[in-house]
Amino acid sequence: VRGLTPKMLTEANLNSLRLLHEMAQQRGQSMAQMALSWLLKDERVTSVLIGASRAEQLEENVQALNNLTFSTEELAQIDQHIADGELNLWQASSDK
Repeated sequence: VRGLTPKMLTEANLNSLRLLHEMAQQRGQSMAQMALSWLLKDERVTSVLIGASRAEQLEENVQALNNLTFSTEELAQIDQHIADGELNLWQASSDK
């Protein structure tokens, strides 16, 4: 993935990404779709900016709207890997 540095690709981060990818597959979504669904389910989020450069990417992103419901268990797993965990792939670039 473009922009990732070895510092970001720790075994813990890679494991979290694998588990989140499996969850997305179980939900019938791509990781991008699940991420958008996760953002859009939060009433505090008023908009989400996407960076689609091709029609296929836009179509994939719009399909996230087909599954905005998360179980309590799914949200707990996401929080474990994202909110409560150390998975922050943007941290290294923001530290510059």
